[in-house]
Amino acid sequence: MKIRLPYTRTYRDRHGKWRIEYRRRGKTIPLRGVPGTPEFLAEYDRAREVIEGPSPAKKQAGVKDGTLRWLCVQWLASAEYGQLADSTQRDRRRILEKILEEPLRPGAAAVFADCPLARFSPEHVRVLRDRKRSLPDAANTRVKLLRGLFKWALEHEVAGLESNPARDIPRLKIEGDGYHCWTAEEREQFEKHHPVGSKARLAYELIFRTGQRRSDVVVLGRQHVRDGRLCFTQTKNRRRKPISLELPILPELQRVLDASPLGDMTFLVNDYRKPFTVAGFGNKFRDWCNQAGLPAHCSAHGLRKSAATVAAENGATAHELMSIFGWLSLKEAERYTRAAERRVLADRGMGRLVPIKAGTRSV
Repeated sequence: MKIRLPYTRTYRDRHGKWRIEYRRRGKTIPLRGVPGTPEFLAEYDRAREVIEGPSPAKKQAGVKDGTLRWLCVQWLASAEYGQLADSTQRDRRRILEKILEEPLRPGAAAVFADCPLARFSPEHVRVLRDRKRSLPDAANTRVKLLRGLFKWALEHEVAGLESNPARDIPRLKIEGDGYHCWTAEEREQFEKHHPVGSKARLAYELIFRTGQRRSDVVVLGRQHVRDGRLCFTQTKNRRRKPISLELPILPELQRVLDASPLGDMTFLVNDYRKPFTVAGFGNKFRDWCNQAGLPAHCSAHGLRKSAATVAAENGATAHELMSIFGWLSLKEAERYTRAAERRVLADRGMGRLVPIKAGTRSV
């Protein structure tokens, strides 16, 4: 039996009966009915809508032209939105849907979805930002998303919009330095609890010895190894600004790879011998940190930051860090090199705080 609809899987169950499933984004929905019949196609459309949301055409039905919801529908159907990674599409759609459902004012019946574009002002953007003031990252994400949405609208000369109301709205300041950077003591604690040969140690070494995000670590496998290097394209922004890396496999990582059970297509596999999803790996890595007795602020991304810190303290230049971690601008790399330089200069300069005794100054 062959079903040629996208994202479907056909197989025989243990009783020999044919089963058909709709599978996408880590979710599975069984499809009932005889393939090719209107009932089966309706089941297929229902499953697709559950996982991916209503189609742009269906969402636009009954949407008043010139409103914020109308603009969002246009953008979600655009080529620019289609070029985003699936995870990015999902996140931005979710944020927009939340914005559209919010009331213009506390207790008001009118919601942002029905706000005419001609009346959408910077004050509206400020209100949406400030409602997330307790979560500055989320607040700034709203500003960034709205800024991009209205920029796209102006570029495509969408009627009813004369300027970008989000352009001049500043982002909220974020206290601290983001994700916690693992200390040497925390790394040692993880290593002692999870010995070489364990899946937890393999995951740890892949992050720390390559400096890559969890979205890249979960896809790395034998097919990426060429002449002692890991050659791959980073997952983040691979559709818009792909960044290809060729990283030497450090002896420490090779030792762990040689001592660990590996998957067929990816080094890391879950308990079902399948590649990890990004979210699933994040949850599993959290479990491994808990097992090692590490505090809640220790995360996979924090371990990546620790790798950048160690490299900078060992003398890596900003451009070398960019080549390892895939950063496109010097700003992020220079943050680590400046911190490392401050530490070295502090170690060198602290001795100068000791007063020089009379008669001991050299000539």
